[in-house]
Amino acid sequence: MSLVGLVVVLATVSAAVSVVDLNSGSPGTPLAIWVALVSLVAVGFTVKVRIRVRATNHNIAWTETAIVIGLAVAPASTVILATGCGIALAMFLTRVAPIKALFGVGKNMLVATVAGLVLHLTGWRLAEDAGHTVLPFSLAYVAAVVLDELVTLPVISMATGERFRILFKEDWGLRLAGALARLVVIIGTVFILQAGSRFLLAVPPLVLSLHLLYSNRVKARTEQQAWQRLARTTDALNVVDLDQVLTTAVTQAAELFSADEVEIELRDAGRTVRGNGDAVRYDGPTGEPSTVDGTVVSVALEGHDRSVDVGVLRLRFTGPVELSERERYILRTFASALCTAVRNAQAYAELARVAEEHAHAATHDPLTGLANRRQLLDEGTEQLTNRHADGVSALMLIDLNHFKEVNDTLGHGAGDRVLTQVAERLRAAARPDDLVARLGGDEFAVLLRGLPAPAVAAHRAEVLLAALHEPLDLDGMRISVEASGGIAVAPASGGVTELLRRADVAMYQAKRAGLRISTYSATRDTADLGQLTLNGELPRAVADHEFTVNFQPIVDLATGEVTGAEALARWHHPTHGMIDPLRFLEAVERSGLLPAFAEAILDQALIAAGTWRDAGFDLPVSVNVSPRSLLDARFPGAVLARLRAHDLPPDRLVLELTETLTLSQLDVVDQVLSRLRESGVRLALDDFGTGYSSLSLLSRIPVHELKIDRSFVTAMESSAEAAAVIRSTLDLGRSLDLAVVAEGVESEPQRRALWELGCVAGQGHLFARPLPAGTLLAALQRGAGGRPGSLAAPLHDAGAVIRLPGRRQGGRGRPAGTPPTTGQTAEEPSRR
Repeated sequence: MSLVGLVVVLATVSAAVSVVDLNSGSPGTPLAIWVALVSLVAVGFTVKVRIRVRATNHNIAWTETAIVIGLAVAPASTVILATGCGIALAMFLTRVAPIKALFGVGKNMLVATVAGLVLHLTGWRLAEDAGHTVLPFSLAYVAAVVLDELVTLPVISMATGERFRILFKEDWGLRLAGALARLVVIIGTVFILQAGSRFLLAVPPLVLSLHLLYSNRVKARTEQQAWQRLARTTDALNVVDLDQVLTTAVTQAAELFSADEVEIELRDAGRTVRGNGDAVRYDGPTGEPSTVDGTVVSVALEGHDRSVDVGVLRLRFTGPVELSERERYILRTFASALCTAVRNAQAYAELARVAEEHAHAATHDPLTGLANRRQLLDEGTEQLTNRHADGVSALMLIDLNHFKEVNDTLGHGAGDRVLTQVAERLRAAARPDDLVARLGGDEFAVLLRGLPAPAVAAHRAEVLLAALHEPLDLDGMRISVEASGGIAVAPASGGVTELLRRADVAMYQAKRAGLRISTYSATRDTADLGQLTLNGELPRAVADHEFTVNFQPIVDLATGEVTGAEALARWHHPTHGMIDPLRFLEAVERSGLLPAFAEAILDQALIAAGTWRDAGFDLPVSVNVSPRSLLDARFPGAVLARLRAHDLPPDRLVLELTETLTLSQLDVVDQVLSRLRESGVRLALDDFGTGYSSLSLLSRIPVHELKIDRSFVTAMESSAEAAAVIRSTLDLGRSLDLAVVAEGVESEPQRRALWELGCVAGQGHLFARPLPAGTLLAALQRGAGGRPGSLAAPLHDAGAVIRLPGRRQGGRGRPAGTPPTTGQTAEEPSRR
């Protein structure tokens, strides 16, 4: 308003001076010239190119041209007053707002004043010939154009908020070309008017023709620039970050459509983003009102086929605005491109979220949220690689004592809550740089980093175990948790695997000594270098088929006939010879080679069973199963596939389960065991009586056979308790229709005592040590006392035993086709 007021005041002063000049006795201007000048200015102002900036329309007119031409035929005072009258008339007829009318009249009167002053300063007079016209009028026109720009652009900038620099650069090339064209028109018109002022009436048609040409060029240039800006804007939307897409869309749309504010509403997200060409002003929940009042132009954010609608794009203007058809088409095109960009960004964000979840799941324990073994190995490897960078590193393994009893007594849900609370306490007690991990089951690990000295590791370990001292609250029940810990400082050589092994050794040293914490000591490391070497050779041993199987026969205690055989794995090492399974089975289970190892053992067992069958001895073969195999849902399919491959019926295979190791995983293995049993595979429970919940276990696991642990057989002659356990096991087997096999039968008195208690079958060194398949077949063919298929003399002569119907059939150990003989087999001894 101040600038407009200054322009009006200066124009008023100029008008007053002009009136005084006209009344000073100067020759009067003919009425025709007055009419021609007013008409020329009015036409020059009316015929214009319209440009919209924000909600305001601005015009590029021919007023300066009309003013300078008028100076060629009339005094400056007359032209100034005629300009004011012509502009006022044009604005009255077009009903322009008063403030704009005042500014337009005042500005153009000042333009006429400056142009007249320039002509006066150059010494130009109306009587001058054409030769002295070019330079003065060129200077006058340039002064008029410069003044017009200097007065108009600041007003537009302040009224619209558009930067003056941007306005000045807008179409500057086209404006310059137009200005040169108008100068040519001015000079040409002046030359025409040298012939007489009556030709002034011929100027308006010429100006109109040039205007049409110029306006068409402006329109073409504007459309070209609009499409170029649209292309640049849509290209800028080609990013995968949603926030960047919305920010770019808001700022670019404000420039593209010259809007005071742009608003994007995303329906599914309930999010609204608003801003202008400078920045985003609001980004939050939908519903907050905008501060811009006026015209709102809305368009749906939908695809070309309108099948997807993600939200709404709104253009806000402070005043009345009506978009042209071209602008509306560009708006729809922009909205479609924005819809695609938003959907792409949302899809990418979802993919990134899923990938992050998978990456997190791959390195974290799903129950506790702690790091898992994989992350511990990765970060431990990195830490040991840079071991000299930030001090000493150490690893602590923590194992919860008697955790299995919590699972057995309170259930796995309670056990999971215990593990979760333990994890939370360890995480809270650890330092920020330490890595707390759960390795599986009730075993945790803490990677201690940045220790100033190795001795500090023991102090840090005490702090961690102290966090578990307070009882846990479990559904109102307070449970005390005891734990054992092993500490190993990073060795000078060797990686994380060796560090883990040493911490594991230290932890079991603590358990055996009844201590809470033990630090690894090489002098007390029972896992010597030779054992470590063997562990490292496991992959090669599996690949080279160095694991073999020996078979210990299962014998009918009454008749001495073989009724089956148990497969026992052996490692035939090329250097160390035959290696006992106690030295390698646990390492196999932990190494990740268990599936390949189990398949190799199963294959050899089934091949042996097929060989015996072909030789006339149709014996079932028993194979021990690792509890870890029962956690694999693919295990039953693998077993049945091997049976089909060797053409053996499923009931020729007995899978022996270890009670003490299987009990804590009942919920997991139920499905696997049920499928095996339904397929015809027989199940046996090994080491029965040594577990915690034998009776409850039998109600859950669908076994066919119980195997009495050798410790009871060994002690039965000297311990009434051991004999009672065997007797109760046999009674339980008869009640549940289960076969019972006694392990560790070493002598004839043990054999007879078991038989008198009602035990039908047994195995042990009395009958045979574990033998290769071929050796056992030869023993079967040779037989005992000339009876093929037997390995011991019968306890009684023929006829002394009454054959009773039962689960075990005596024909298993005989050559095929041999009819059963009375007294050769018995389910129970005859009691008289």
